[in-house]
This record gives sequence, C-alpha cells and structure tokens, in this order.
Amino acid sequence: MSDTTKSPLPREVADAYVDALVALDPVTGTYLGVKESSSSLPDTSPAGQEALAELARETLARLDEAERRPGADSDIERRCARLLRERLTAELAVHEADEGLRTVGNMHTSVHSVREVFTITPAGTEEDWAAITERLRAVPTALRGYRDSLALGLERKLYAGPRATATFVEQLTEWADTDGRGHGWFEEFASKGPDSLRPGLDEAARAATAAVVELRDWLREVYAPTVEGTPNTVGRERYARWARYFNGTDLDLDEAYAYGWSEYHRLLGEMKTEAEKVLPGAATPWVALAHLDEHGTHIEGVDEVRVWLQDLMDEAIEALDGTHFELAERVRKVESCIAPPGSAAAPYYTAPSADFSRPGRTWLPTMGQTRFPVYDLVSTWYHEGVPGHHLQLAQWAHVADDLSHYQATVGGVSANAEGWALYAERLMDELGFLTDPERRLGYLDAQMMRAVRVIIDIGMHLELEIPQDSPFHPGERWTPELAQEFFGSHSSRPADFVESELVRYLSMPGQAIGYKLGERAWLQGRENAKQRHGEAFDAKAWHMAALSQGSLGLDDLVDELSRL
Repeated sequence: MSDTTKSPLPREVADAYVDALVALDPVTGTYLGVKESSSSLPDTSPAGQEALAELARETLARLDEAERRPGADSDIERRCARLLRERLTAELAVHEADEGLRTVGNMHTSVHSVREVFTITPAGTEEDWAAITERLRAVPTALRGYRDSLALGLERKLYAGPRATATFVEQLTEWADTDGRGHGWFEEFASKGPDSLRPGLDEAARAATAAVVELRDWLREVYAPTVEGTPNTVGRERYARWARYFNGTDLDLDEAYAYGWSEYHRLLGEMKTEAEKVLPGAATPWVALAHLDEHGTHIEGVDEVRVWLQDLMDEAIEALDGTHFELAERVRKVESCIAPPGSAAAPYYTAPSADFSRPGRTWLPTMGQTRFPVYDLVSTWYHEGVPGHHLQLAQWAHVADDLSHYQATVGGVSANAEGWALYAERLMDELGFLTDPERRLGYLDAQMMRAVRVIIDIGMHLELEIPQDSPFHPGERWTPELAQEFFGSHSSRPADFVESELVRYLSMPGQAIGYKLGERAWLQGRENAKQRHGEAFDAKAWHMAALSQGSLGLDDLVDELSRL
C-alpha cells in the first residue's frame, strides 16, 4: 500500500493542477495574472485537447490518494475535493465524447478565447507590448489548431449546427474588417502599442488578421457545406452531458423544464402589475417596455453610459458594505468598460487577477447604440457587477489563500456563479432597491428572460411538448424557430440580441438554464440555513460565509450552503 502520510492533501492536488494547467493554457494564465503567460497561446489542436484531458486523469488519480490522507475530511479539504472531482469528471466526459471537435458558436470556442485574452493582457509598458507582439505572432498557429480540431470532427462525422456556423462566419468577417476598410480587430488593437515596436506589432497583427480570414474562408467554403442539414439541436444524451458540465449536477431535465414554466407564470403575473404602473392599459408587459424604450429614462452617449454604470456599482458598494456584506478594500474596486466590437450581444464580467493588479470589470456591448434605456441596465449591473459576479468572484480571489487557488479561479461552475448573480438581482429587489416601476419592470423582464431560457433551452434541444396551459402554441413540439419567436415575444430585447442569444443556446446547450436553476439552489440553501438557525440567522454573516467557500456544483452547493 502507498504511504498516504506523504501524499498531498486535496487542496495541494488542486493547486498543482492549476500550475500544470497554466503551463498548457496561457490564456488561463493571463486571466490568473501570470505575467509569463502574456507572450503565448494554448495548443488548440486535438493533441492540445488530449494533453489537457491527460492532466485531468492524472489529477483524479492523485486525488484518490489525497482523500485517504489524514486531515482530508476537514471542511476545507472536503469542499475542495468535491469540486475538483466533480469538475474534472465532467470535463473528461465532454472531452471523451469528442465535443471539442465540433465546438462552433458565437461565444464558447477557443478562437473567442484567443481574441478576448488580448483585452486583459497587461499593456502598460513597452515590455508588456513586446510580449503582446509575441502573442499576436502565435494567433495563426492557434487558429490552425482549432481548424485541425474541426477537420478531425468532420472526418468522424461529428458536426456542429449550421446556424451556429453561419453566425461564427459572420463574427470572423467582422473581426477581419472592423471599420469596413480592411482594418481588422487585431490591427486596431495593435495600433495602441508604442511606436518603438510599431513594425513588429503591425506585421504580427496583419498576420493575425490573415489567419482570421483564412479560418473564415475555410469555415464558409469547406465546413459549412459539409454540416448543412445537420440538426441545430443536440438531443437528450448530449444535452445531459453538457448540462452536467455547466451546472455541476445530473439534472432531472423534465422537472427543470416544468420549473421553468412555473416561474414563467409567476413572473408574468408580477410583470402585469408593474406594467400597469408604467403604462396603464398596456396590452402586455412588453408593450409597456416598448413604451419605455421610447419615453423612459435614458442615458445618452457611450462614454456617458460607462460612467453611469460605474456610479451605479459604486453606489451599490456604499449601500451594501457594512450592512449586508463585509467587503475588503480591494473587493470594493470594480471597473465599468465598453466591450470590443464583434462581441456577443450580452453584457459580461471578467474577474480580477489573483493579486488584484487587474481589477474586476463589467463589459457593455453597445451593438452600435448610443442611447441606453435605464430599465434595461440597473438589474443587469446588479447581476454583472455588485452584488453579483463581482462580489462573488472578487471575494473568491480575496480568500484564495484560505481555499485553494483552484476553488477561487478555474474550478468555477457556471450555474453557481450565474445563480449567485441572479440571486443578487433578487436580493436587491428584496432590499428595496427596485421600487421605481421602470427599474422593477426591467428587473422582472430580466428574470423572465432567465425563466424563458430554461423553457426553450431544454425544450428545443429535447424537442419537448409545449404544455396545454401555455399561451404559445400549446401541444406543439419545440423547434429553434418556435424558441426564437417565443423569446422575442417575451423579451424587451431587440431582434439582434434575441438572435445572438438563440445561437448561444444552440451552441452552448445546458449553460443558459444555470441562471434560474442556480438561483433556485442559492435560495434553497439560504432557506435551509434559516430553518437551521431560526431567529439567530444572520444574513450578512451567511452571505460572507457563502461567498468565501469557493465554487461548487449545484448538488454540493445546496448541501454546503445549508450547513453554514
């Protein structure tokens, strides 16, 4: 037998995994603030994917040993081991099903990661820009590796959906020519660099743009014709695999679908009440929201909306810190940013680096707009910024030394984080921050969007029947076309947003349901803790303990939240 007294504990195994992962994936290294990662990109080829999988297998074997070591059953080691085992098992299931050979979409591909990492790569010094130049030179190889993965998928008849493929081709076209004059995104990015490095920067940026064009042309001329006629949806087996990956639990998909409908009916009633305050006699809540698009409170100007969103987050921090949360000084800093052209339509958040040298940032895609309705922004920034993603992910970074580096960073479960952010929106409503009818109707509209996501994401991928009590096509079976129509008629978002969202759901099956199902897990955990403590329940203490335990899949999350 092996001597378990000499083997590492689970947290040590997890952190060794992070170190090895950074060596294989410099994009992850940059997100973690590892300066040495700035000059390179990961191997996106089939061989690179297999190297990541082998690291996961080796780590799981080491974890088996670590869990037998004395002390491995402490709360902090147990939580880390639960997360590491669940995450690596879910990732291996996706890899071993060859999903990485047909990953095409408008958000969740290695090509998107390659572009987006430049927006957070350090760029303050000439040395930083020298590293960026080397990273730009690595773009063609990274894009070829991605193409090699898709080509192997074609050989094995593992096809992505035609709709996601067409959208991705459109995105690559925009990245290759952002200004309509042949000036690509990488060239625009490189133009901000120092003149002393100009020749090398420009040459590397042009090569990166040429690689984007080459990939775009291959997708358009080879890949798209081959996958034509492939279903855009994935079916129950593939959906269940991806749902485990994004949610950290083996879901009862039919129960989750029914829950989505129950939330739809509850929210619709609340929306009708608020809509009557906004526009008396409005036929539907979305008529009232359309009225707000024209006549409601607006922010004019792109930079003006960036500043307004910054003020909104700063005000939330001042109101919540010391009353409902206890925030470290470095967690109190978050930056409002405008997303680069060619991004997906949805706002997003990027976490701070491990040492907080790069702060947490919220990103608003403007989609060419210069006028922004307030109702559509407030609860969204409670979600993306404070008390949503920023408070959770920055707190993880703040307490990383008490957890493991893995729990605070790369071990994140999408449904945990998105569930917290949606819970944060609801918390702000509970605390009285959304009493204005415009803002509260906007909040309910955002909640409705998350309920609709559960319905259509599960419904269309599994081709489920629409219930008889539905006001929309009762008794029919879901298709992407019906899903888009339903989303459009139950959302204040413009048509291009709805289109972008639907492609996202088609190419990231099981991810979008994590918002509402994750919120349910957070609410259940809080309710269980309340019942356990009775009148002694301290919401502020519970929130901070909950935010300081790192990531967990939804099954484990409810269990651990209930213990706090």
